[in-house]
Amino acid sequence: MTAQHTAIPTKRQSVPQPNGNRPRTKICVFCGSSAGTKPAYVEAAQALGRALAKQDIDLIYGGGTIGLMGEVAKTVCSIKGPQAVHGIIPQVLAEYERTDAYQIVDNNVYLPDESKYGRTTVVQDMHTRKKRMMEEVLSGGPGSGFIGLPGGYGTMEELFEVITWNQLGIHKLGVCLLNTEGYWDPIVEWVEKASGDGFVKRANKNIIVTASDAERAITALRDYKVSQGVYKLEWSQL
Repeated sequence: MTAQHTAIPTKRQSVPQPNGNRPRTKICVFCGSSAGTKPAYVEAAQALGRALAKQDIDLIYGGGTIGLMGEVAKTVCSIKGPQAVHGIIPQVLAEYERTDAYQIVDNNVYLPDESKYGRTTVVQDMHTRKKRMMEEVLSGGPGSGFIGLPGGYGTMEELFEVITWNQLGIHKLGVCLLNTEGYWDPIVEWVEKASGDGFVKRANKNIIVTASDAERAITALRDYKVSQGVYKLEWSQL
């Protein structure tokens, strides 16, 4: 069986807004479709949603309405409205990760109610989802990037793809782990181990940054500095 790979978006500059102001900051949040076993995880998702809304930052996320995904989306949407939230979800997952009603017309999925969880784009597969999410964040203004809340295999895979793309020079956006209840401690320890054993350049340990709360996570992306150890490849020529 041939493995599929996510299409790589070319680097592009942020798109100016119609009113002439600088592009809006966009932060993509990777997190679980489960709420987890600790109330602190849900509280962290809600706190991140409030912080994004307070700082007038758009949320890009996986399009689900359950678990931590649903919490961060509905929190932003309740404060800033549906235009501030864009969920991107594969059609096959809409059945499992959406609690609202949807309908299929001519093989297309429609999610008509945007008032609670924001705008939703339904795509064909996981690879298209990740490409669209990356394109959204690349089009954002200063401070755009990625934040990881607790999650499982899918969250981990999404995070490590954008981390790897940073290392390869595909993008220069920050990746921050919001380390609620020490959830990401094992990953931080693994990065130290991988670096010490020669599998990750010491300079590239800092591709991943961590924060203890939502406000600090947003600040970490705003202050993010690209590692000097990343590959300086010209992906736009591919």
